[in-house]
Amino acid sequence: MAEWLGCMAAVLHFIQVLHLLFATVEEEPDALEEDVFQEEAMSSFLSPLNTESIDFPDTPTSCSPEEMLEKRLVVLKGVLEIEEVYLRELDTLLMPMKALRASAGTSQPVLSGPQIQTVFYQVPEIRDAHQSFYSDLKERLSAHSQTEFSSDEEMGMRYKTCELEVGDIFLKMVNHICLYGGFIENYEKAVEVVRKCTQSDPRFRTLAESMMSNNGADKTRITYTFEALLYKPLERVTKTTLVLRDLLKTTPEEHKDYAALNEVLRLSRSFLSGVNESLHCKREVTLSHGMRRQLMRDGFVVNASDDERSLRHLFLYTDLLLCTRYKHATRGKQDQYRFCWYVPLAGLRLRWVAEQERLPDTSNVRLHTIRTKMHLLRQQLQQHSVGLALVSRSRKKLEQMELMLLIHSPIYRLELHSPSGKSRNLLFSSLYELEEWREAIHKLTRVNIETVPPDLLTLTSSCVKLRMTQQPPLHSSCAGGEVESLCGTLSVVIHSASGLQQPACVYVCVEVDGYEFYEKQTQTHSSVCSFNPHWDQELSFQVDGAQSMKVLCVSQSDAEEDTVLGKTTVKLESKTLSKRWRRQTLQLGQVEVTLSLKYCPHPLEPPSSTGQRLPVFCVSIETVAQQEGVLVPHVVRCCVEEVERRGLDEVGIYRISGTASEISMLKAAFNSNLREAVARLRNAEVNVVSGVLKLYFRELPEPLIPTELFQSLARALDIQDLNSRLVSMLTLLQSCPDANRHTFIYLLHHLQRVAQRQDINKMSQLNLATVFGPSLLRPPVVGLGHSRPSVDISQEVVVQVQVVFCYLQCNNLPEAQTSLPYDTDAEDETTHSLDHHL
Repeated sequence: MAEWLGCMAAVLHFIQVLHLLFATVEEEPDALEEDVFQEEAMSSFLSPLNTESIDFPDTPTSCSPEEMLEKRLVVLKGVLEIEEVYLRELDTLLMPMKALRASAGTSQPVLSGPQIQTVFYQVPEIRDAHQSFYSDLKERLSAHSQTEFSSDEEMGMRYKTCELEVGDIFLKMVNHICLYGGFIENYEKAVEVVRKCTQSDPRFRTLAESMMSNNGADKTRITYTFEALLYKPLERVTKTTLVLRDLLKTTPEEHKDYAALNEVLRLSRSFLSGVNESLHCKREVTLSHGMRRQLMRDGFVVNASDDERSLRHLFLYTDLLLCTRYKHATRGKQDQYRFCWYVPLAGLRLRWVAEQERLPDTSNVRLHTIRTKMHLLRQQLQQHSVGLALVSRSRKKLEQMELMLLIHSPIYRLELHSPSGKSRNLLFSSLYELEEWREAIHKLTRVNIETVPPDLLTLTSSCVKLRMTQQPPLHSSCAGGEVESLCGTLSVVIHSASGLQQPACVYVCVEVDGYEFYEKQTQTHSSVCSFNPHWDQELSFQVDGAQSMKVLCVSQSDAEEDTVLGKTTVKLESKTLSKRWRRQTLQLGQVEVTLSLKYCPHPLEPPSSTGQRLPVFCVSIETVAQQEGVLVPHVVRCCVEEVERRGLDEVGIYRISGTASEISMLKAAFNSNLREAVARLRNAEVNVVSGVLKLYFRELPEPLIPTELFQSLARALDIQDLNSRLVSMLTLLQSCPDANRHTFIYLLHHLQRVAQRQDINKMSQLNLATVFGPSLLRPPVVGLGHSRPSVDISQEVVVQVQVVFCYLQCNNLPEAQTSLPYDTDAEDETTHSLDHHL
């Protein structure tokens, strides 16, 4: 205990020193304007920053360009070393998280689930952001070191450091700096949990007082306290501006990185200014409950108003949401923002929905034309088939076309309903992004604060200084670094989910990034209501430039909006993916999703002219199953699970017909776009859903039970002993093709569950056999290679009904296999938490 008290005293003293340094910075704002680059080494970075000024440092001119670039290289290597140390500290902090989560589900948890979430809030995300930054910078420096010197005779030992570009890496990193905002806001709560549990639980005290970390190459071990490690991110974020100042001072103005690093420095200062304001309570508008207006999040979204879509820059403050129009700077002027609207967060209601209406055919054609042109431009730039003078112009056109897709292709709508009755609609292409915005807004609306009317002119003008996002999320704008990415076919099989707190109808949404040539988002059908939903559904993506995959688990609701139960991001790396299926279990909050991945690299064809799938109606079931990679076609599973979700108590289900026109519309949707069909299915009247299923079996070119078995099944009906008859009929069923057999068994299990509710829905096994018998089993046609049937024509319908009825009476039907077995690498079975690598 004495040792622990000593460690705590040291940590508290360290914090006091940092706060004292912050006070010193306020009193002497010019103290940090000195050059922190000393003797070609990185400074200690223990001092916090002055972020009041937004003037950028002048580039020194006292040394030659070669010397300046040599210093720049030393700075970058120093940054890499600091990142390596920081990553080891974060890994040490995260090391016990998995064990603590496991114990949270036991009768004697070390920490509860909410406590674990509080203690490690934003730490995994911060760690992965810095890991990505470290890997990218290390790769860039390693590649550069191989060509660092030129020939003495040709270049006179002149450094090629000017060719080393890292601005895009720093820009990518600064876009994640907002993660620290959540961490800092949560820091006091996390420390409070650690302190309380250290005092009350000896198990946690042992852990918290002796967390070990390797000290780099010498393999010595450093001992930390839990609280000291929790302070590391807070300590690290204050180093950001010092690093950037050193790097910018050693970067010539003509260097390609100079403008990017200037922007990174401005964004970092803006963020740290907010941090300092929070720490020191500087002059600002004080709202009710003692809160102060601060920027929490910003980004580009699509605003929908009067059937018009516009790209807008959205700013989320502690008490309001501000929508602005971004005006890019002309020569000699700075960027500007124009006010569009704002809504107070107090009393704001949020609702998100997926757009159900299809775009007009003319719009679809236009979007397809844009994608095709983008694909062609991308190919030309990759093959260097355009002259150097046209490269810049082609990249600009690529960005403009991607911007058009960003505005006109979103499929998710976030509705904002204020107490005054006014509503605003924001559109998103990504459900993951929508959920991040929804979570951030909802968290602030729960505070129930009142809004102090803002000075809109001042608030809008300050957006230039406060913004943390400087450009729309265009892949073509950030693809210049040639970071490793996927190009080919990425296949994902969603197997199952577990960990639900209550039974729910659930679907899984998968999104990939990269260029917008192909569909980047799809989802499974909705499961039946269950604690452990099961899909075994394969999703496939054509990807170009993909680096990450986002997975969301969503609970479906008819009465209210769907609820995102959990989400995660998976980093995609070609070196760890293969053409063999690799099974993974992902942790999405409290929900675990099991899936398999495989990746086949290959050159991509231009986007399809229609973007439609092959038809499924009036096509043999073996063909449909093969093209979908399953044993039970999606149309069958989707309709069955929708009926089981909300039609088991429907009187006359499968007997009463739905509207013919609506059935035809759903049929057309299944023939063209499975995603649209699933969306329409959940809103269709349940008798329309059952009608689509009956129509599918009725329109099969060959019946589900092969015609060759008709006479054999008819003879089996003559067997008097019921058990012997069932054994004979099950044996005959084994001779069916795999897709036919498993689909028939899957349907039988479903109809048995329907018949179990016959007291309510009035559909007995015999009634169901009467409905489905003529569609599932057909007699052979005389003259088409079949001899005259042994069954009288008048008895054919009786045979059709009795065969299905007999199968429905079987209590030991084999289980149906809905998908093909996936040949996975068993050793690759792993469990991951939020934001991980594959």
